[in-house]
Amino acid sequence: MTMHPVRRVSAWNVANYLTVFRIVLVPVFGWLLLHDEGRSVGHRWAAFAVFTLAMVTDRIDGDLARSRGLVTDFGKVVDPIADKLLVTMALVGLSAIGLVPWWITIVILVREWGVTAVRFWVIRHGVMAAGRGGKLKTMLQALALGWFVMPIELLPYAAVWTWVAWILLALALVVTVVTGVDYLIDALRLRRTSERAARKRAERASRRAGGAGGGTT
Repeated sequence: MTMHPVRRVSAWNVANYLTVFRIVLVPVFGWLLLHDEGRSVGHRWAAFAVFTLAMVTDRIDGDLARSRGLVTDFGKVVDPIADKLLVTMALVGLSAIGLVPWWITIVILVREWGVTAVRFWVIRHGVMAAGRGGKLKTMLQALALGWFVMPIELLPYAAVWTWVAWILLALALVVTVVTGVDYLIDALRLRRTSERAARKRAERASRRAGGAGGGTT
């Protein structure tokens, strides 16, 4: 039987280039958002354009990686980190210029980086993929933060756009917290039910049985 060599995917591919490009955009976005303490309309629109571009590349690099078989360990690790860096910059920047309360920023960031820590905590038991709730959370965060980045206070019907922004942010906050709790529950379940956990239980049981047997006469 002919054995076909396993195809190794290089980390240097277009999907990962886009991920790195998104990371490079983060400080650019932050500088534009914070320019003149957020009072510059032109810079706010430019920040919104950069934020939108970054979110679009997030969708494109994922689609490219899956459709062209370019999924790599580098991409699995760096892609979610790139997303969290962008969300962190947006939340901290919006709080710094007084548009989003700091407590909302803290709650969301504790969840985002906490989930990253939990993912590494259970990595030896298995990889936890993002579910539908996580994708909904990401979409709501992108919409809410993008809305606040725009200078909506200067648009016609500013009060209406402001209400829309707050409704989106409230929905994003609720979904962020709920999916974070759900993710933690799934992680604890994975640590109890994974093959690694089963092997450890079997080894402990074997040692106890061996110890009990060695003590009999």
